[in-house]
Amino acid sequence: MARHMSPCSSSFKYETVFLSRFTPVPSPRKSCSSTWVSQVRSRIQARKHFHLNSSNGHPLNVVSLQDGLAGNPLAREYVEPQGRETSLPSSLSPKVESTLSITVVGASGDLAKKKIFPALFALFYEDCLPEDFNVFGYARSNMNDNELRDMISRTLTCRIDKRENCEDKMDQFLKRCFYHSGQYNSEEHFAELDKKLKEKEAGKLSNRLYYLSIPPNIFVDAVRCASLRASSANGWTRVIVEKPFGRDSESSGELTRCLKQYLSEDQIFRIDHYLGKELVENLSVLRFSNLVFEPLWSRDYIRNVQFIFSEDFGTEGRGGYFDNYGIIRDIMQNHLLQILALFAMETPVSLDAEDIRNEKVKVLRSMRPLQLEDVIIGQYKGHSKGGRSFPAYVDDPTVPKDSLTPTFAAAALFIHNARWDGVPFLMKAGKALHTKRAEIRVQFRHVPGNLYKRNFGTDLDKATNELVLRVQPDEAIYLKINNKVPGLGMRLDRSDLNLLYRARYPREIPDAYERLLLDAIEGERRLFIRSDELDAAWGLFTPLLKEVEEKKIVPELYPYGSRGPVGAHYLAAKYNVRWGDLSGED
Repeated sequence: MARHMSPCSSSFKYETVFLSRFTPVPSPRKSCSSTWVSQVRSRIQARKHFHLNSSNGHPLNVVSLQDGLAGNPLAREYVEPQGRETSLPSSLSPKVESTLSITVVGASGDLAKKKIFPALFALFYEDCLPEDFNVFGYARSNMNDNELRDMISRTLTCRIDKRENCEDKMDQFLKRCFYHSGQYNSEEHFAELDKKLKEKEAGKLSNRLYYLSIPPNIFVDAVRCASLRASSANGWTRVIVEKPFGRDSESSGELTRCLKQYLSEDQIFRIDHYLGKELVENLSVLRFSNLVFEPLWSRDYIRNVQFIFSEDFGTEGRGGYFDNYGIIRDIMQNHLLQILALFAMETPVSLDAEDIRNEKVKVLRSMRPLQLEDVIIGQYKGHSKGGRSFPAYVDDPTVPKDSLTPTFAAAALFIHNARWDGVPFLMKAGKALHTKRAEIRVQFRHVPGNLYKRNFGTDLDKATNELVLRVQPDEAIYLKINNKVPGLGMRLDRSDLNLLYRARYPREIPDAYERLLLDAIEGERRLFIRSDELDAAWGLFTPLLKEVEEKKIVPELYPYGSRGPVGAHYLAAKYNVRWGDLSGED
């Protein structure tokens, strides 16, 4: 349960973010190579209908006036916060050299080593970072610059299709990486970090991006110290924060209140890496730029929508963390619900971040909170197969033997608006299942008065058209259609119109963290979560979570490596739906 603290104390146990206070000064954005500028412009043109503004609405060479205004009375004398960043026309901006400092707080952790540093190197390799940038690692581990570089180098890779000069690029990147050892609750240590940052910034306009990759119980301490001692004095400062954003509505709201003691909403970049996946970003393109789909995107033609996430492995060392959250908080409340909101939203006014996020919030507010009768929970048990034994969830030494934490959940949600009334949106997420996949499946209604109905026999689901967006692995979009099998008879078959990304686009797809880091640098918030989105999302799940925990609902056991609890099939059947991933046709 969440605890009330005022002011936000160091014992607050949920992740937070930090942004410093400073006086904003309008000035140009970082000095960049021509390649970097052209790439940024091409990305922005595609998103913003060929505007020359950056993705957050700023001219490309203008720094935000709004970043960092929170808590700064001096800044308010000159610029009143308007709820979003503002800027001066580029023609009026003085030409001032700028530099970018990226600090990874928690640099010795797995997320930093496996995802954040490799993503930063990939951006550098693709010339997506400005010429003048530095990367700092901050953690409690005793390391020097060379030891950090050695640690990072073990996880850096070049694109499969771009191996030339790979070693040279790595050397150039590693020379820009530095390390500072310090405690997360020490203002003195963050002040020392600030001195190092200023040395590298060399008096230029300094823009600072912090990525907090640390356990949730030490976020508040890091926020306090960094905001007081390591903020930018003359540029913007932004912070990326990882989930979990609380455990329920109460703790999430407390977290938001803590954050807003130090920063404005525009400065918070709540990251959900699934929103950076290629197929998720392509979802709105597929719908809004193809006439064949948008007219069908409603209750009139769609019978149900399924959001499926499965992993073929268990907690594997994360049992202690996972047991405190469970699959509903870990996957459904954030990853799958965010995708649902993108899928179901109305056409936004524009591709501006606020317009898109406004529509997502409308979807979430149109949904009723989940009811226990519309949810199935499960937990994997030990299983032997092919002479190999697989452990149960409670066999993990970091998990209590009597744990009731679900490792599987299936749920039916409904959107009460004119477009989607009555359409079941089914979610399913689980660990230790038979396969690894993440996909969106759209099952269309049956053809009224189908002339070929008798060719399908009693299995009318075979006559159902289905659109599938496979997010991972092997990204693909395919449409299941009915087709006549060549021959003299009249035999029908289900066939796929298939767009397999690796066949159509041989270039390696960027990792989600690359896209999201670049967006944060550019100030593009479209793929990050706003506080009212977070409130609406928790409002849907908090009553259910409290009921499950208070009533100590026992999860249905399912064997490791199986298709999940039988109850998930009954839940789908309740709404006359068959899970699309169990047909055996994919």
